[in-house]
Amino acid sequence: MDDMPDTHYARSGEYHIAYQVIGKGPFDLVFIPGFVSSVEGGWENPQLAHFYRRLASFARVILFDKRGTGMSDPVPVRQFPTLEQRMDDVRAVMDAAGSRQAALVGVSEGGPLSLLFAASHPARTSAIVLIGAFARIAWAPDHPFGASLELHEGMLQRMEQRWGQGVLLTAFAPSLAGDAVARDAWARLQRRAASPSAAAAATRMAYEIDVRSVLPAVRVPTLILHRTGDRMVSVEHARYFARHIPGAKLLELPGVDHFFWVGDADAYLDHVQEFLTGERHVVETDRILASILFVDIVGSTEKAARLGDAGWHGLLDRFYSVARRQLERFRGHEVDSAGDGLFASFDGPARAVRCAAAIGSGVRLLGLEVRAGVHAGECEVIGTKIGGIAVHIGARVASHASPNEVLVSSTVKDLVAGSGMAFQDRGVHSLKGVPGQWHLYAATESN
Repeated sequence: MDDMPDTHYARSGEYHIAYQVIGKGPFDLVFIPGFVSSVEGGWENPQLAHFYRRLASFARVILFDKRGTGMSDPVPVRQFPTLEQRMDDVRAVMDAAGSRQAALVGVSEGGPLSLLFAASHPARTSAIVLIGAFARIAWAPDHPFGASLELHEGMLQRMEQRWGQGVLLTAFAPSLAGDAVARDAWARLQRRAASPSAAAAATRMAYEIDVRSVLPAVRVPTLILHRTGDRMVSVEHARYFARHIPGAKLLELPGVDHFFWVGDADAYLDHVQEFLTGERHVVETDRILASILFVDIVGSTEKAARLGDAGWHGLLDRFYSVARRQLERFRGHEVDSAGDGLFASFDGPARAVRCAAAIGSGVRLLGLEVRAGVHAGECEVIGTKIGGIAVHIGARVASHASPNEVLVSSTVKDLVAGSGMAFQDRGVHSLKGVPGQWHLYAATESN
């Protein structure tokens, strides 16, 4: 991506630690990731990139990859770094970035590292925010909400067998189960973040962490954020923090996803901003009537596996070339693209339907099939993006489409009356996450 920040390296002992600095806020914030990360690969995920940019809207943010992961130096998998060594990495990155003191935002396995650093270096820590974190993840008689050894070993086995293929997405982000685009994005991030052996070593190391004894020594302002339905790290871990960290504030948020960038990530960000700045984030929006088009490639995962990375990316480039030519032809605005599809808006529903049909015809010459969905409704405009319930409906309509089908809502069918388009009734459907029943129609011709 064109606006990716520069990657630099800090020296931590004999290792080089990759880091980036974004934003120009009045205070520094060090973001401490979970068990694996990639400072450059993360920017390829629009949701993760949004999370980073929101942090950078009110702080000077330092991102980094812990040694053994991402773009930092690899380490022997049988000598994976301890929390103490990774604490050295945090200090080295802060020094290299010219940061004397920073707020720490630690997610998941980054939580115990944040706590250890804050207790050991209180003068360099202004505050801590813990998101979906834990002090000890393993079960013990005095820690009954921890994960069992059997569960841990089963997860390790799956990781070593299928790392780089989007394994464990259902566990980390249940709301994305069955979402092929999200699985592909997670698979790419896995490959950028760690090898299978390194990912397994990081998971073993995380299972051995226990910083419970450190909690009473944390003397900086601490905010604990946790989703009540998190299936990977129980909310009981957050409640344990609240009982043992002096003066800590606990906020439980709705949701089931462990990935902080999935689901209502802005709820996390709003609380982080308010806690660290004293001010609540306010979004100013305009509202417009727009026609929403979602298009995605059918069977993308199987095609990617068959073609390999180079062949698949070449085919994707050709797909987007065809799609963007049609967007230009029908005056559509590309809002986003991710993995194997795109999301666009139009100022009229007929153009959206005709564009979808033209894209489908064009990409068939590439040996591809697509499914498309079109809906029209009032949308929120935030910068160059649009959002709101109409966008969600458009995405859900597309998910019900068959291969080589343009499916539209009844709103679209009614608005294009007199256009010469014909439709076949596809019945009434429930759209996941959208209230009510929705009548859907398949566009069959465009004159």
